[in-house]
Amino acid sequence: MRTDLQAPIADVRALVAMALAEDLTPLGDLTSSLLDPQLMATAEFNARQPGVLAGCACVQETFAAVDPALRIQWNKNDGDRIVAGEVLGVATGPFATLLTAERTALNFLSALSGIATNAAQWVDLAAGRVIVWDTRKTTPGYRSLQKAAVRAGGAANHRGNLSDWLMLKDNHLVGMSISEAVKKARRVWPGRTVHVEVDREEQMFQAMEAGADIILLDNFSPADLKPLVAKVHQWAIDNSARRPLLEASGGISLSTLDAYADTGVDLVSSGSLTNSAGVLDIGLDVRPNS
Repeated sequence: MRTDLQAPIADVRALVAMALAEDLTPLGDLTSSLLDPQLMATAEFNARQPGVLAGCACVQETFAAVDPALRIQWNKNDGDRIVAGEVLGVATGPFATLLTAERTALNFLSALSGIATNAAQWVDLAAGRVIVWDTRKTTPGYRSLQKAAVRAGGAANHRGNLSDWLMLKDNHLVGMSISEAVKKARRVWPGRTVHVEVDREEQMFQAMEAGADIILLDNFSPADLKPLVAKVHQWAIDNSARRPLLEASGGISLSTLDAYADTGVDLVSSGSLTNSAGVLDIGLDVRPNS
């Protein structure tokens, strides 16, 4: 299992514990308590749609928390492309506790695989022309898991939270120019990335001259972006300066991504990678051992 595609294990454990408490408080699984605790079973995780797998660690943690006797052997791992009808993994253990863990495990696996599958669509369409990355538009509390799923789909992560780097938007420029804000950011937080959002050409030049690391070009059309990218390249040549990374954002969707990928920007971001992804249909077929 690739560690770079995993969320922090502390987050996985905390969220699984919360999910199980939601499902089992206060008396546990009443229905499964009727079953013979000695009866063993085998269960297959089956893909019912093609997509990209993510969330295996959440499944493992769910099974371990419900019953340490439950075991899983994965045939596929996070980041793998899967096809409909494929057996993703096989679980074994007590029949009753397999049924108890089933829904929580599938909720994590289906939701995170849905994000990974959605991200992969963006990456496939971009076809290496531009880096696709996410935003902070995530389900509260689930950000690290959802961003890991974005990575499993082949896309990249924007900043994880407000402590990662500085991102100067128009609301932050109260009483300061872009140049003054970048200068203050360098002084107060040396060594941190400074990211500036602009919505006009003159602001873009101000951000470049101030030494911004990344410039977010907000709500520009592809037709408007192409000449701006050319101007940024020429500015860097004329000034023997390092060119900042250029990010396009604002209302970009799968239907418009192709045009944005041809503008020459380095990065395209969209909250829809996480906040508009559906779930991937994955089933767990459980059968008692004879």
